[in-house]
Order: sequence, then C-alpha cells, then structure tokens
Amino acid sequence: MGMITNDWLEAVSGEFKKPYYRDLYQFVKEEYSRGPVYPPADDIFNAFHFTPLSKVKVLLLGQDPYHNVNQAHGLSFSVSVSQKIPPSLQNIYKELQDDLGCRIPNNGYLKKWADQGVLLLNTVLTVRAHQANSHQGKGWEQFTDAIIEAVNAQERPIVYLLWGRPAQRKSPMLTNPKHLVLKAAHPSPLSAHNGFFGCRHFSQANAFLTEHGAEPIDWQIEDV
Repeated sequence: MGMITNDWLEAVSGEFKKPYYRDLYQFVKEEYSRGPVYPPADDIFNAFHFTPLSKVKVLLLGQDPYHNVNQAHGLSFSVSVSQKIPPSLQNIYKELQDDLGCRIPNNGYLKKWADQGVLLLNTVLTVRAHQANSHQGKGWEQFTDAIIEAVNAQERPIVYLLWGRPAQRKSPMLTNPKHLVLKAAHPSPLSAHNGFFGCRHFSQANAFLTEHGAEPIDWQIEDV
C-alpha cells in the first residue's frame, strides 16, 4: 500500500496502531500475493493523496472498487482513462447534464473532481478480481468510518452525497450542523429512476458552497 503522507496522516494515524488495522493489512498483503486485486496496491489511497483533508468540500461515498482489469484506481465511481464508462457513472453524467448542462465526456476519469476537493471515497478500498464485495467485512469499513469522522469534524462547509442505502447508513455519523447531507437513490441502472435522476445534487452542492463563501466545483470532465 502506498503510504499516506499529507494531512490525512495526522487525522488517521491512530488507526494504523489498532489491532483491526494490523489484521486488515495482513489480509490485504496476502490477497495481493495470491492473485489479482484492484486497485493496484500503490493506488489504494489515491483518494487521500489527491484530496487532502484540509481541501475537502464534497464527500462522495461509494461502496467497493470496480473489480475488472484496469478499471479501479482508488477513486469511487472513477475509472482509468482508457476504460469504458461504467453504467452508474453514465447515469451520473446524465444527471449532471440535466442539472448543470455539462457535456457527457468520452471517459470516466474523475481526478479533476478530486483535485478540486471532492473526496471520492469507497467504504471498502480493495477487491479481489471479478468478485464484487470480496473484501467487505475485513476492516476497511472501520478505517473509512474514521475518515468520515475526520471530515465530519471539519469546521467549514462540506457537502455529503449519499447515494443508495449503504451510503445512507453513514448518515448518523454526520452530526456537524455546518455541513449539508444530500441523499438519493444509487445511480445504478437498477435504481437511478427511483430518485437519482432529478435529484439535482450537483447544483445544490454548488449553491451551498457558494452561499458559504467557498469556490463551487467545476463538474465538467474534459474529453481526452
């Protein structure tokens, strides 16, 4: 695993000393030695490398990484530039188009969002190739809860985008009255028509940030 070296280190360094994390580290190390695991080990903590804690404006919570070759690179919902845009992200782009008039780009690489302060966090940070949810219940959830708690403790306006029931289960942790919590159905093709389409979360997030003196997010992903 690539080391966390920015201001996240102070926020979560206590986790690295806990028994659950030692077990998690051992489990993940063994999984990588046995066969393909995604994302590549050096990319596991990319969400934190790209978006320091002090820069977080929006937290977009996913579940576990994409499990096919060359897709996952450490950011929730994002795929490497060369990959086909996954169905959930296609629906996110459709909502962005309807909400803010964004063009639908030809790729699913969301680092532009991360660089502006969108923490693209999965609740589980690794997955065995072609086996969705295969690393659930191994300790990642406790670690990412610590991340969510660190964001909750920030005393500046932050928006949470909680799409689908698993993400919404984290809402009791979000107790800071300075923050905005937005909930909708998951953008998956199975559920997007049940309240994700038309949620207008992107314009609501930007309005909240602007209202509180923060720079809004430029959600337009460029073509490559």
